[in-house]
Amino acid sequence: MTRREQAVSAIAGLLFGGGLVLSGMVNPAKVLRFLDLAAIPSGGWDPSLAFVMAGALAVALPAFALVRRRNQPVLAETFHLPDRRRIDLPLVVGSALFGVGWGLVGFCPGPAFAALGLDGWKAPAFVIAMLAGMAIKDRVVRP
Repeated sequence: MTRREQAVSAIAGLLFGGGLVLSGMVNPAKVLRFLDLAAIPSGGWDPSLAFVMAGALAVALPAFALVRRRNQPVLAETFHLPDRRRIDLPLVVGSALFGVGWGLVGFCPGPAFAALGLDGWKAPAFVIAMLAGMAIKDRVVRP
């Protein structure tokens, strides 16, 4: 990776992490209030993260449409887009584990990494457990 590519990646990562912090996605209590749909009747549900997700889709969908029209990326020789379209057991199990983990603790990988520099032990504990789970998966499940 060239220095220019590294710089662009670092800037993109900092923007993404900053957006996660500003939006409140690094606050597990806020995420859990968003995921608790049973709290809608009592007024305890927090819909604000739905606007964060809608904003992300509003940026991502047109960007992917533009990328598909290009022959080559700006900073690389080829695109690295997913080519699999099949829904298989590993995808379903991985998605379920992601959702259960997010619902139990209020963290998913991006916000957990962004929260590492904030106070508390929850984000570091989550990241360590996540990395351990990834290492175990790599040893148990062979492609």
